[in-house]
Amino acid sequence: MSVVQFSGVKSRGQSSAPKSSIIAALDIGSTKISCLIAEVQPPKMRGVFDPRQLIKVIGVGQTASRGIRAGTVVDVNEAECAVRIAVDAAERTAQTSISEVMVSVSGGKPASSCFSGRVRTQSGVVGPRDLDFAISQALSTIEIGKRTILHLSPVNHVLDGVSNIAQPLGLHGDALQSDIGVTTLEPSYLRNLSAAIERAHLHPAGFVLAPYAAAKAALTPDELSLGAIVIDMGGAVTSIAFMRNGKLVAADSLALGGQLVTNDVAQGLSTPLAHAERMKTLWGNVLPGGHGEREMLSVPLVGERGTDTIQKVPKSFLTNILQARLEEMFEMIRQRLEAPGFAAAGGMRVVLTGGASQLSGLRELAAAMLGRPVRLGNAASLNGMPEHMRHAGFAVATGALVYAAAPDQHYAVPQEAQAHLQRANMGYARRVGQWLVEAL
Repeated sequence: MSVVQFSGVKSRGQSSAPKSSIIAALDIGSTKISCLIAEVQPPKMRGVFDPRQLIKVIGVGQTASRGIRAGTVVDVNEAECAVRIAVDAAERTAQTSISEVMVSVSGGKPASSCFSGRVRTQSGVVGPRDLDFAISQALSTIEIGKRTILHLSPVNHVLDGVSNIAQPLGLHGDALQSDIGVTTLEPSYLRNLSAAIERAHLHPAGFVLAPYAAAKAALTPDELSLGAIVIDMGGAVTSIAFMRNGKLVAADSLALGGQLVTNDVAQGLSTPLAHAERMKTLWGNVLPGGHGEREMLSVPLVGERGTDTIQKVPKSFLTNILQARLEEMFEMIRQRLEAPGFAAAGGMRVVLTGGASQLSGLRELAAAMLGRPVRLGNAASLNGMPEHMRHAGFAVATGALVYAAAPDQHYAVPQEAQAHLQRANMGYARRVGQWLVEAL
């Protein structure tokens, strides 16, 4: 699959099913690297199906992340070694080998834009040709500079002023508008990530944005259709995805995550990072109050040894540190949600995923800071998934596996629009040796 993907109306003779019944997903995070291998069962009935019900996990591998900082490869050798370890563990569990993986991406400074095309219908009823013309108009306006397209899909159709139409074909109307959502990344980020993966003798079958993958895992069918915002809180990157009608409308990210919270605890209590992480996990709470706040915690001092170097601090100290940093993070998220790309998401529910989202009281704090209903999301409930991995920290990995089983359908892009996108991506395509694939 090309790095540049066309998602939306299915082309004739085109299928979104994977070539093999064995699929694999690789989640390269700042704190851990996870690899999942699964079998895909064919659907028993034709028509709409949930790919999560057809996936059986047969291999799991995980290791501490190395050579990765804030979701970006900073040491190719170290990253390659960590990928090898995670993949090897998954292959041993599955008792099979893999040659390609679906890769989730959290870095690269994702940015989203929406481009619109407007046409008059030829017969007063929207036909395939009208839809192609509207999409061609939208694609002809795309300007991405030196960035590369990761996801491209129709996010909305407007017919005679009526908005939020998922599929306009066959509807009566005179004026059709198609809105195309485009998510782009910095090309150097994908080049470095691809280099680390290919040096581990693997081929990236495709790339999927981390919060988009988390949405595939954590959102219910109703949330995917009606719209929701997914906030994936990772170790060093917090990424955001706005979903509606099952499509990625907008995305953003912040270079903030659970590691920053751990660093605050370590500095505020003068304790080693390992103990700060343990305190955050075992006793962390972002909401003050309660009898537990009177509890005293034993905190070893950094650089000291012996029992005399352990200080006693009230649990409220830990709560105050966590609350201050997370309030700052959600204030920054709130500002991002006020950007034009998220304008249509006003009041929509927020679903929190990622390892850093599991702190006690975080849901209530997020709801108060964002002024929206908030719930906690989990990893996709897949057959064969180990019980200890069925939590928010593996939402991206399981979502990438779901995406590998049913990737976005490619677009039958009109020739003139295809030529425009080829010119826009020519520099990147020439460097990485990949090209846009014309639909049949």
